[in-house]
Amino acid sequence: MRGAMIKYFLWVLDRLEEVLIASLMAAATLLIFVAVIQRYAAGIHWLHAYVIGFDLTWAQELCIFMFVWMAKFGAAYGVRTGVHVGVDVALARINQQSARKVILFSLLCGAFFTGTIGAFGARFVLELAGTDQVSPDMELPMAFVYAAIPCGSFLMCFRFLQVAWSFARTGHLPHHDAAKIEGVTVPTDKVATPAATAAAAH
Repeated sequence: MRGAMIKYFLWVLDRLEEVLIASLMAAATLLIFVAVIQRYAAGIHWLHAYVIGFDLTWAQELCIFMFVWMAKFGAAYGVRTGVHVGVDVALARINQQSARKVILFSLLCGAFFTGTIGAFGARFVLELAGTDQVSPDMELPMAFVYAAIPCGSFLMCFRFLQVAWSFARTGHLPHHDAAKIEGVTVPTDKVATPAATAAAAH
């Protein structure tokens, strides 16, 4: 029962993470598109009267905030899915047992670093919440804006610990195939290998 609850919690967390990133990306893209169209239309004489009433001076600021939140949660998503760049030149030169220890140590260092950033970020946000500082255009509380730092960092810390725990048990790390397109399956017999291509040429 406990294991099922943990799996369900992780599934919900994964879906929330993905929905939040996708929603922020889509909303920011749409807002930028609308703001550009509005700015362009305002320069056209016969459209000026129709669009001048729409004030989108706050759009740039909101897009920056959305991209900050998206980047912080995207970093945590990258740890979970294995899309971050890793340098394994040194690991290839040592034995498997030593490499396993190095990987675990690096994952725990990542968890420690992001956890520390999250803790300092949370302290900063709590101190900022006691002030009346707001953003210039939208007048949003700056504590809400900077809350992306502890939220994203703590989630990233959790993902590092999750990957470390999984690696310690199974020996497998999350891996992302850059050539794979989600939802598209290419039959192996249809893929032209260099050897097959050379044979066909002869």
